[in-house]
Amino acid sequence: MPNSRLRTLQLYPVKSLAGIALSSADVEPWGLSGDRRWMVVDEQRQLVTQRSRPRLALAVVEAGPDGGIRLSAPGMADLSVEAPAPGATVPVRVFRDKVEAVPASEAAADWLSTYLETEVTLVHMDDPAVRRPVHQDYGRPGDTVSFADAFPLLLTTASSLDALNSLIAQGDHADEGPLPMERFRPNVVVEGTAPWAEDDWRRVRIGEVTFRVAKPCGRCVVTTTDQRTAERGKEPLRTLARHRRFGDDLVFGQNLIPESRGTLRVGDPFEVLS
Repeated sequence: MPNSRLRTLQLYPVKSLAGIALSSADVEPWGLSGDRRWMVVDEQRQLVTQRSRPRLALAVVEAGPDGGIRLSAPGMADLSVEAPAPGATVPVRVFRDKVEAVPASEAAADWLSTYLETEVTLVHMDDPAVRRPVHQDYGRPGDTVSFADAFPLLLTTASSLDALNSLIAQGDHADEGPLPMERFRPNVVVEGTAPWAEDDWRRVRIGEVTFRVAKPCGRCVVTTTDQRTAERGKEPLRTLARHRRFGDDLVFGQNLIPESRGTLRVGDPFEVLS
């Protein structure tokens, strides 16, 4: 794959809110710098995502100084939120994982509660180096992750999206396609590879950074959510169920664990190491 390269980089400062396209990003052991360090939780301190609140897709995040963020959404005045100072943490749930996090300001909780029309709180991961280990079945001792679903980074390929869209065009919901890559919320998108070649990758290098390929990414209802309108359809899950079922998972993309720190830049060469 001599012409394979990094096509796009995407950062998601707040889990399940809109992403930010970048030209470069630093890779830390737990993911891209600033990726998914914030999360919305309900009154039981369980994570809140587009699975239950698709309107989160319409909330836009800008990265601010010193780890802070700026929130905007339809019908809402913009709000700047500072990263909370280290202090008392509260236990929150990311699926099955219990994680300590620091609550953000009451203003942030009020803003998000008004927008979602339900009581929620915004929390921040103060120290991703120690707060949440990667699942022992896929990680090594010392591997950690932010508030991402399970792994530090998600990789998808342009060729596999093209192949998936071709399959959608042949199905019962062809009018929903072609789907944009934003439906899958990847951190890195690679071009110049064969469709579905990522199924066999074990280690890869992007620019100066090497990664272990942990496991294929099982997809959920979020992929059926139009990230521009928050409306839901049937695709791509219908087509993935027919063509990309791996056990209980409907698969698109691969989860990555960094083996080193470094900086990724759009246009960086991509190489399969094993």
